[in-house]
Amino acid sequence: MKSFFIRAAVGLSLLASLVVVSAQTNSHNFVRWENEISTYERSDATNPPPKGCFVFIGSSTIARWKTIAEDFPGVPVVNRGFGGSEIMDATHFAARVVVPYAPKKVFLRAGGNDLAAGKSAEEVFTNFTAFAETVHAALPSAEIIYISQSPSLARWKQHEAEKTLNTLAAAYVQEKPWMKYIETYDIVFGADGMPRAELFVADKLHFNAEGYKLLAERVRPLLEQ
Repeated sequence: MKSFFIRAAVGLSLLASLVVVSAQTNSHNFVRWENEISTYERSDATNPPPKGCFVFIGSSTIARWKTIAEDFPGVPVVNRGFGGSEIMDATHFAARVVVPYAPKKVFLRAGGNDLAAGKSAEEVFTNFTAFAETVHAALPSAEIIYISQSPSLARWKQHEAEKTLNTLAAAYVQEKPWMKYIETYDIVFGADGMPRAELFVADKLHFNAEGYKLLAERVRPLLEQ
């Protein structure tokens, strides 16, 4: 009897999460990314990524990672980030810029913009699970890897929410054999317990070359497996 109530509670929680995601999706403006997604599609038409590649998708941390091919030489990496996006944008456009490539692995780095827009860590986590389940349903043999959030000076006020999101995501991934989690929360900190300014460009939000070197070090083991 006890297990019945537990399963019922989990089912109701999942249903409530789906309702939240549906409501957010209905009010979200996906059109703002149409030009960038269409540009990717035009590129794919003339220079399609190889099947079994490693796709990176997400917000500006991915979109601005211009050295990604150099950081992982000999690895078929495909960058499909679009700056300013939220996790639900990655979910929405996955059918166009992830699924067609039949990738071996899909790396997601997003969530910071979601928190900055006023969503709670729990709401963002719900969007994360929707991404994971959507991509897994379309690509059951692909491994999905979440690159966690790391604080910045510009958004230091949300670092606790980022830590909570990371904790929720890590626990979720642990239960999914087709997922992995990459911890990056700690890579930015200096001896004073604050993000190091020398890792960011002038806006104090986005990584510079030194910041991307640290990020690449954390990601590399998942590409070499």
